[in-house]
Amino acid sequence: MAKITLDNLAHSYLPNPGSEDDFALKELNHDWNDGEAYALLGASGCGKSTLLNIISGLLQPSQGRILFNDQDVTHAPTTARNIAQVFQFPVVYDTMTVRDNLAFPLRNRGADADYIATRVQEIAAMIGMEDTLDRKARGLTADAKQKISLGRGMVREDVNALLFDEPLTVIDPHMKWELRTQLKRLHQQFGHTMIYVTHDQTEALTFADKVVVMHDGRVVQIGTPQELFETPEHTFVGYFIGSPGMNVIPAKVDGDRAYINGAEVMLARGYGKLQGDIAIGVRPEFARLSDSEGLPVKIRRIEDVGRHKIIRADCFGTEINIVAAEADEIRADMTRVAFDADHVNVYANDWRVKEEAA
Repeated sequence: MAKITLDNLAHSYLPNPGSEDDFALKELNHDWNDGEAYALLGASGCGKSTLLNIISGLLQPSQGRILFNDQDVTHAPTTARNIAQVFQFPVVYDTMTVRDNLAFPLRNRGADADYIATRVQEIAAMIGMEDTLDRKARGLTADAKQKISLGRGMVREDVNALLFDEPLTVIDPHMKWELRTQLKRLHQQFGHTMIYVTHDQTEALTFADKVVVMHDGRVVQIGTPQELFETPEHTFVGYFIGSPGMNVIPAKVDGDRAYINGAEVMLARGYGKLQGDIAIGVRPEFARLSDSEGLPVKIRRIEDVGRHKIIRADCFGTEINIVAAEADEIRADMTRVAFDADHVNVYANDWRVKEEAA
């Protein structure tokens, strides 16, 4: 297991980058704690896989260092980093049996035969392949091969880190849930440092202790699922986490009041003088329709999704969403929306603004 430090780390695929826009991975300075499970979450092209490949040693960064337990491994080969990596698509030895595929990393390091047999049996049970241990990998389905890849990544107990690059892409939905549960259990049992790349917020939020949200080559927030939901540090986090995402409404802010087209919104905290593009952000779960208070809205449509209703509305030209309980009555005279003041965040140039000290 290892603490992973990113020190002034950045990467460009261009030979002579001239500006920040030329960097696929913009400057990062972070410590990831020994033994925690992290998910790298973001849209395609945001830098997730680039960062993972730098950590694993498959890619040399353009600048900065990467350290394992404060030891510089920036130029160390993958084999010297003592990590296991599982890729998006299956990487297996077709001519070997499932058993031999799972045992390969242990045999390659000279592990005891009895330990190998026991460990392979444990991993096979974990990935649901006990009945196919003696079958050749050739001819197995893509999701079965990916389970072998996952198993081979998890078979070693002595690794510094386990890295997963969207490993469940080819796995059927039911098996995805089971394997996520198994990965979580593995982490709790052995305490490996785990980094899991995904663009799926459900995978990230159910797997990780901390979610690392990336946008445009930057880490915009590292936090627990609750922190990402309640206090998104960047409007992208608010948009990307949650379904539907956070409402972002252009506003003017003065102290503990926000003004939208002259209409007043109470804030739970006070703010100083703000510069740039100012907006308030509020989750649909913390908005409610009213017949007498709040901002005027025009309801466009109502979507009943079973457990709740999603109200699509227009507020001074900005599209917003409101989540209502399945049993809530929505009347024709409900033409206003009120926000829970404790859950309204303020943003300047897309970044969350801290309230003034009391």
